[in-house]
Amino acid sequence: MKVVVLQPSFLPWQGHLDQYAWCDHFVIYDDVQYDKHGWRNRNRILTPQGSIGWISVPVRVKGAPLVNEVEVDYSQPWRRKHLETLRQAYSKAPYFDWLYPDLQAYYGHDWPLLVDWDVQGLKWLTEKLGMPWKGILSSEMGVAGRKTERLVGICRLLQATQYLTGDAARDYLDESQFEAIGVSVLWHGYQHPTYRQRGEAFVSHLSIVDLMFWCGPGSLEILWQTGK
Repeated sequence: MKVVVLQPSFLPWQGHLDQYAWCDHFVIYDDVQYDKHGWRNRNRILTPQGSIGWISVPVRVKGAPLVNEVEVDYSQPWRRKHLETLRQAYSKAPYFDWLYPDLQAYYGHDWPLLVDWDVQGLKWLTEKLGMPWKGILSSEMGVAGRKTERLVGICRLLQATQYLTGDAARDYLDESQFEAIGVSVLWHGYQHPTYRQRGEAFVSHLSIVDLMFWCGPGSLEILWQTGK
């Protein structure tokens, strides 16, 4: 049984979806402290000029809230601006008409919390890519503990045999605790594939929508082509 535990991300990057495709259970780590400069409320796209642009969801943050406590700020017309930015960036991409109407439907919602935007976005993206829903909110699992202890508890509950994580966890992850319950720790080390994109120089680590606008229904095969 393969398990991934990741914090939610707004219209996440390709590697996020690669981990999702790999696992049997994808745990959305929604009850940890919110990081103001992370990926919970923003991501990157490729502008018509071939440079990196940002789409960010404005939020209201007081004190040190958990991810699932952060409220979206609707006092700004950010949804309209996002859609216009995405239209300008990708209107000439070959699969614009395949994806843009779904983005319009997504942005038509009024979810009060940022985590709703992240989770519902992931649901929509995985469905569009042809993958079943595997998401589980950590806040609904009833597993206590901190850092490695809690991750091990989640793996135990899900009867995991393999746990995939990113390089950022090397600073704190205690692999021996996983080994003690018979779980192998794998490091993601994602090798980002290239694909047809605007301009001559390929730009990586963008929101998955960049890949989907340019490659359409073939996007899952491309993001997965590095193999596991």
